Amino acid sequence: NHEHVSRGLAQLEILCKQLYETTDTAVRHQAEKALVEFTNSPDCLSKCQLLLERGSSSYSQLLAATCLSKLVSRTSNPLPLEQRIDIRNYVLNYLATRPKLAAFVTQALIQLYARITKLGWFDCQKDDYVFRNVIADVTRFLQDSVEHCIIGVTILSQLTNEINQVGFYADTTHPLTKHRKIASSFRDSSLFDIFTLSCNLLKQASGKNLNLNDESQHGLLMQLLKLSYNCLNYDFIGTSTDESSDDLCTVQIPTSWRSAFLDSSTLQLFFNLYHSIPPSLSPLVLSCLVQIASVRRSLFNNAERAKFLSHLVDGVKRILANPQCLPDPNNYHEFCRLLARLKSNYQLGELVKVENYPEVIRLIANFTVTSLQHWEFAPNSVHYLLSLWQRLAASVPYVKATEPHLLETYTPEVTKAYITSRLESVHVILRDGLEDPLDDAGLVQQQLDQLSTIGRCEYEKTCALLVQLFDQAAQTYQELLQSTNSTPADITVQEGRLTWLVYIIGAVIGGRVSFASTDEQDAMDGELVCRVLQLMNLTDSRLAQAGNERLELAMLSFFEQFRKIYIGDQVQKSSKLYRRLSEVLGLNDETMVLSVFIGKIITNLKYWGQCEPITSKTLHSFYLPDFFSLTSHVCTYSSVRKLVKLSAVQFMLNNHTSEHFSFLGVNNQSNLSDMRCRTTFYTALGRLLMVDLGEDEDQFEQFMLPLTAAFEAVAQMLSTNTFNEQEAKRTLVGLVRDLRGIAFAFNAKTSFMMLFDWIYPSYMPILQRAIELWYHDPACTTPVLKLMAELVHNRSQRLQFDVSSPNGILLFRETSKMITTYGNRILTLGEVPKDQVYGVKLKGVSVCFAMLKAVLSGNYVNFGVFRLYGDDALDNALQTFIKLLLSIPHSDLLDYPKLSQSFYSLLEVLTQDHMNFIASLEPHVVMYILSSISEGLTALDTMVCTGCCSSLDHIVTYLFKQLSRSTKKRPTPMATDDRFLHIMQQHPEMIQQMLSTVLNIIIFEDCRNQWSMSRPLLGLILLNEKYFADLRNSIVNSQPPEKQQAMHLCFENLMEGIERNLLTKNRDRFTQNLSVFRREVNDSMKNSTYGVNSNDMMS
Repeated sequence: NHEHVSRGLAQLEILCKQLYETTDTAVRHQAEKALVEFTNSPDCLSKCQLLLERGSSSYSQLLAATCLSKLVSRTSNPLPLEQRIDIRNYVLNYLATRPKLAAFVTQALIQLYARITKLGWFDCQKDDYVFRNVIADVTRFLQDSVEHCIIGVTILSQLTNEINQVGFYADTTHPLTKHRKIASSFRDSSLFDIFTLSCNLLKQASGKNLNLNDESQHGLLMQLLKLSYNCLNYDFIGTSTDESSDDLCTVQIPTSWRSAFLDSSTLQLFFNLYHSIPPSLSPLVLSCLVQIASVRRSLFNNAERAKFLSHLVDGVKRILANPQCLPDPNNYHEFCRLLARLKSNYQLGELVKVENYPEVIRLIANFTVTSLQHWEFAPNSVHYLLSLWQRLAASVPYVKATEPHLLETYTPEVTKAYITSRLESVHVILRDGLEDPLDDAGLVQQQLDQLSTIGRCEYEKTCALLVQLFDQAAQTYQELLQSTNSTPADITVQEGRLTWLVYIIGAVIGGRVSFASTDEQDAMDGELVCRVLQLMNLTDSRLAQAGNERLELAMLSFFEQFRKIYIGDQVQKSSKLYRRLSEVLGLNDETMVLSVFIGKIITNLKYWGQCEPITSKTLHSFYLPDFFSLTSHVCTYSSVRKLVKLSAVQFMLNNHTSEHFSFLGVNNQSNLSDMRCRTTFYTALGRLLMVDLGEDEDQFEQFMLPLTAAFEAVAQMLSTNTFNEQEAKRTLVGLVRDLRGIAFAFNAKTSFMMLFDWIYPSYMPILQRAIELWYHDPACTTPVLKLMAELVHNRSQRLQFDVSSPNGILLFRETSKMITTYGNRILTLGEVPKDQVYGVKLKGVSVCFAMLKAVLSGNYVNFGVFRLYGDDALDNALQTFIKLLLSIPHSDLLDYPKLSQSFYSLLEVLTQDHMNFIASLEPHVVMYILSSISEGLTALDTMVCTGCCSSLDHIVTYLFKQLSRSTKKRPTPMATDDRFLHIMQQHPEMIQQMLSTVLNIIIFEDCRNQWSMSRPLLGLILLNEKYFADLRNSIVNSQPPEKQQAMHLCFENLMEGIERNLLTKNRDRFTQNLSVFRREVNDSMKNSTYGVNSNDMMS
């Protein structure tokens, strides 16, 4: 037997080697498979111990550690408590007796210890929480050699990290609640002791003469700093589930930690360490300082805060005075973060009172200017410096302190450094072929937003600088264009500099704050705007020969800012800006400026039709709803009418064809999906057309001529047997995208009816034919389906047919036909590969669901007439819906957000108005729909979750009514109703599980839509009174004994005064009771450990 065991071990060791060392994927794959089997085998635990005892390679020790981690975290059939205690003690002894293990093995074993401790945090043995004596576990390591010390500190560090992470939990039903309970308990019982311990060890270490060339001492220091950082970076109150937003951070240190922060030695300790340890470790020290600087303000009173801030500022001053470590990028980055925290957590009024403020602000300004001038170094850290100056500049109007803030001296230096350094970077980037920062739109936008506030401080200086630089660049640019011996590279450099200047001018104009702005400043804005518009005239005149894409995008960004500030009702028409525009360019008011904008839009669409970024950004600014929508504040109705009368706009309304706007062409698109911008273009045109359209059908016909021609062309092609498929598809896709734009814009009854009469019945068959022919090509079907979904959408009650008109029913027939045609054909595709299934199938299905929902809830069709007259349109549509639904796995319904939203909102309408149809379905379909509701109840998307509650409420109410009828012995109801009742009585577990889910969400989770959850709950309780009583008892009994009475009372009060019916009055009373119930239960549970394990009830 002994030999057999050795053979088995040798076999495992070979597998481990293959898994971690081989480069042959097939061999690795085999090894992986064998090891997965090993993990699932019943004797895995004993084998792991053998591997640790006798294994000869580090890889087998690693395998044992990771297998044990999996075993202790498994949810089904978890390891008994005694075994977990044994594993924990074994791991600690193993680490203590083998301090020289391979680093990755030590790491994996410590991870195992942390996992056991976290998951067992609330486990008791003889009234003792067995996994909580963490500091005692580690003390023996700390009293031994340096290697042991490192292991001890790493254990604490890893444990703090593991408990802080919302990772893997034993109880997957309420991971967050359970995680918070463990995290809060750990915070209250152990975290401060761990932090104090790490600070004391750091003090000891910094007191000794550290020999940092000794690798182990270096390692110990690094682990201690990581431990301190993990303690300070702990999520104390359970708010930061998102790591990325670190600008807003306040560290919510508990009040019991006050002593550590009132005593300045903690702060001094880290500043001293920074100056005494090697640069490779100082980023960690700075990270700790960033956290300490962000301690919540309310931890101190004003005097204490002032004292703390003055120590902090002194430390920063010391670093700035001895900047030898800062050239290291990691150090520099963390130091910039530290500077930004000075203002995000303290007020300017507090900073100016600090003793050395004048000296410090001078050092910070010099540091910022130097950083900006070296633009190529650490570009991602600049954000923090700019954010510091942005916050300082924004506070100037509000500061009450008498001490001088000196920002009027230093802010212009920062502005100047930013602007000049960007301009100087242009030729270096071109010369050395570096990456152009202008291509990273997000980063540029972020910096410009910050600059817009900084530049507004001492605005005269900013403007004077911009005017001077702009005039130089523009003059050089003109000379280069006129000169015969200028090189393209010289021209590109000047265009690059002008691009930066146009962006920056846009930003500072966008930074205008109405209450703080003076006439002089508006006049200065005028100077800047004139220059940009003059440059635009120059570049537009050259577009026939050449254009610069980046400069055009900068102009669009400038227009956006200008429009936001200077066009609209909030601007005084006498503004000094318009006076300047009228003197220089003859533009007297905003309508004239608008006409310049529109002219620019047309120029861009004409010359830049092939350039996607410019076309889409131009159309976006053209489409901006407040640019044209009649209700908006942009200008009065009369000025929109003025706008429509502008020759430029009239030109567009009369000439929207590809010869004037190349992006409307058919043959030049590289692929079908590039035509998206056409919808935007036509939405804007449609809005403009509506201004004067009224009931003028001739004008409408005139406007639709290009589209009529396109439809006729497609009809012509489809009527022959041999046609160019590519061309037909392109024409059709462009056409339906255009129409969808118009349909979206026409949200008034008169205009929409003109469109309806134009398209139905003449052109509907073409759309149906396209779906038949090209159902397998989503680039073609999706736009057609989306157009149909838009046409049946009763937006602002535009679909109101006259009493004598059958159009509502005819429209529904067309919808039904399209859904049936598409659905039946798409189902013939069979299995679609997972990575293509959304694009090829689910996207189209999702649009069909949305279309069906829109037509069912549009209120313009009486659905009762279909059965009455033997018309199968309704049945076909609903049967197709069921077929499509059954072809989609549950997981897909929730994995694709658009699909889940369209499915669940359709289901809500069906359960509300067509419950007879749902009741007549086959048992397996009913079960499928119910389980999709059950899964949707716990979805992350609140819309989906709310839709499920509402559907469930409709179903439960229907059932309740049926049951109360059947007990009253009325004449027999329809057979289908009996069948539905029968299904539900056969499968009570379905409804019971939902009752349990809803109750658990309300009691134990952060329930965002309590009202919706309360609606189905009453019906669920009334249908399952016995089950509800059991559920209640199990929740009460799972509470600690002293809490049980209170919990029992909560449940009593919940049903207080509730009758056995589902009338509105009774429901409302229940909803009120429920919110009181939830509050009381939460208060009661806050003070107790985590009790209920709802899994027992569910299984």
